Amino acid sequence: MADVAASQVEAQDEGGDLLLWILVWSELATFGVLFCAFLTVSLFQPAEFALGKLQLSPRIAGFNTVVLIASSWTAALAVQAGAARRLQQICLTATASLGLGFVAVKLLEYGQEISKAADPAFGSFFELYFLITGFHLAHVAFLALILILLACRPRQSDVVMATTIWHVVDLIWLVMFPLLYLG
Repeated sequence: MADVAASQVEAQDEGGDLLLWILVWSELATFGVLFCAFLTVSLFQPAEFALGKLQLSPRIAGFNTVVLIASSWTAALAVQAGAARRLQQICLTATASLGLGFVAVKLLEYGQEISKAADPAFGSFFELYFLITGFHLAHVAFLALILILLACRPRQSDVVMATTIWHVVDLIWLVMFPLLYLG
């Protein structure tokens, strides 16, 4: 009987796996294009991009990096909790809360940077910076809301899918952080 139930779960997961990998690769490809654009334009405007990076706060971004790493840990715990529904709900809520904390900190950071966006001394730096980080921020906010909804009625396959995408968005930030803030 347990073998039949396990094979049904595996059959259900097979359809979701394709969608999951399509989402993962499309996210990586999209951000890869944005990162390549940033690097390409920075080659043509090195002084402006160097000046632009000096206007950013690596400390705030570093704090947000720690927040996202912590959120990945709680997301992994949610998957690991499996059948322990209440623990899974707590972990999903914690992940979403950390994500929303990231959003709040990023919006505060934007408040300090927005006045510099129209300054021609920075070339295209801030246009690309806000495009890349804003797109990432939208992903974090949207996924945090999905995790909150999922915490109400967690299904293991949905938890795996949502947390996998969460990990991908975190991974993208780990590439974005040194690209934008350091160097």
